[in-house]
Amino acid sequence: MANVMLRKKIDVQPAVFSDVKRYARTIWLAGLGVYAKVGGEGSEYFNELVKSGQHVESRSKKVAVEQVAAANSQIDQVKRHLSSIKGLVEVQLDKVEHAFDSRVASALNRIGIASKHDVETLSAKLEALTALLERVARKH
Repeated sequence: MANVMLRKKIDVQPAVFSDVKRYARTIWLAGLGVYAKVGGEGSEYFNELVKSGQHVESRSKKVAVEQVAAANSQIDQVKRHLSSIKGLVEVQLDKVEHAFDSRVASALNRIGIASKHDVETLSAKLEALTALLERVARKH
């Protein structure tokens, strides 16, 4: 019984090998066909592909350069706009600061608190009086 099974396996293997050989030969022939076509027409086709690639590359570079230039132009416009806005904001802040200072000084003056200018004026007068008193004291 073992011998019968072994014979069947051996009988099946030649059919499988035959199919594999036929398939491998078909692949081999297809490869030879491709090689023959590439050998005859391949260099022309390759040169056409290179030219097409160069054309696409130059168009892509041109588009990229144009887009970068447009983006840089927009960035410059935004910078100029921001610069003018910055100047306006600084002017407005100066106005607000001046208005705040004058209102605070006015409020402090109303409640009787002297301003910085008042204190400086009084200090100058006090120094002048002190100097005058020292001169009078030295004469006596």
